[in-house]
Amino acid sequence: MLFFGANMIANMWLQIPEAEMTLVALSPAIFFVAIASVMRGYFNGRQNIKATARSQSLEQVFKTALTIIIVEIIAIISNVSTEWMAGGATLATTLATMAGFGYLYLYYQTKKKEIGTEIKSTVNYQYERVRVIIKRILLVSIPIALTAIMSSINKNIDSFTVVRSLKQFMSEDMAIAQYGILGGKVDMLTSLPLSINVAFSTALVPAISAAKARKDKKTITEKTSFSLLTSMLIGLPCTIGMCVFAGPILNLLFPNASSGEVVLQISSLTIIFTILDQTINGALQGYGKLIIPTVSLACGVLAKLILNLILVPIPEIGVNGAAWASVVCHLVAFSIAITALRKNIKLNLTFSKFVIKPILATIIMGICSYFMYLVLSGIIAQKLATILAILFAVIIYILAVVALKIFSKEEIIVMPYGEKIYNVLEKLKIY
Repeated sequence: MLFFGANMIANMWLQIPEAEMTLVALSPAIFFVAIASVMRGYFNGRQNIKATARSQSLEQVFKTALTIIIVEIIAIISNVSTEWMAGGATLATTLATMAGFGYLYLYYQTKKKEIGTEIKSTVNYQYERVRVIIKRILLVSIPIALTAIMSSINKNIDSFTVVRSLKQFMSEDMAIAQYGILGGKVDMLTSLPLSINVAFSTALVPAISAAKARKDKKTITEKTSFSLLTSMLIGLPCTIGMCVFAGPILNLLFPNASSGEVVLQISSLTIIFTILDQTINGALQGYGKLIIPTVSLACGVLAKLILNLILVPIPEIGVNGAAWASVVCHLVAFSIAITALRKNIKLNLTFSKFVIKPILATIIMGICSYFMYLVLSGIIAQKLATILAILFAVIIYILAVVALKIFSKEEIIVMPYGEKIYNVLEKLKIY
């Protein structure tokens, strides 16, 4: 449908005719993403996160390498046709999804006999009718699929409304350029922290589901609380860092097209709510409350649609209105989700530990790193100053988190190399 309907979608729905080639190149990816998602879900359910991680890493490596190679080749052949270059970049994405799927398929082929033997040797192994299995899968997958659809609709609201609304008071070329800033640069940058946090939401589903089956409330509380705290510690510095360094980051990554500072600053506020919501949804889905993430995001999407239609057509607001609408969308979704989580799962997070201390660590990081940037930018090149300031921010933030003792001894020990880290902290008399 996407392949044959690309012309209609590009011209009538998006009103960006140049997007047709990109949609055509993207269409085969749908098949491979669908199958790979099922296989990743299977391995995640077995708590074999390595298989998923390796396939995704392979996919990203292929995507990066192929994008550079294909775009360079097309640029030479087509005399720098941006339409064909965009299509080539998307084709690289499609080929990368094929690579990720290929790895999962080969990995499964090497493990299926071992898995089969393991299943048959378990105490509670029993044959089930295919109809029963399908029914059980659909009862779980349909609500989760609806949540994913809502997420997709949320992203597509901008593609359907922004250009149309902006064309009311500016030229089509300018409207497309403004949408390109929002849907290209800004969305890409604000999505990066989510890829870091996704491990927690993914791992929570099978872990909490298994703990609930054992009626192990302690494990549910500990895993959910730890994941939420870690998500907060990832989201807050990313939000503040991207807001403070919006201009320098855009100048560093897009030196020839660095516009969009205000849009990025506004959109950065979505990061903290989206990351926390991502983790909360994983906990709720693992606990069996599958419809809540769908409802919460649906309410947020409705709020975004209304605000997009109201704010974007106002000349004084323009594309910034879509950014503010996204902030409200994720705030609404987070508010509903956290309320539902607290009703169903007990958390051992105090206000000081979950909010006050992370904010304090973030403030320390923000002030120190920005002061470092101001000092360095007067001495060395601005781009180098930005990179050094960001690296300095990471170091300062980690030191602040340790100094404020945000993590308990038990939480440190469950981390990778946790015991070694705790022994070092103990020798330094921090804990």
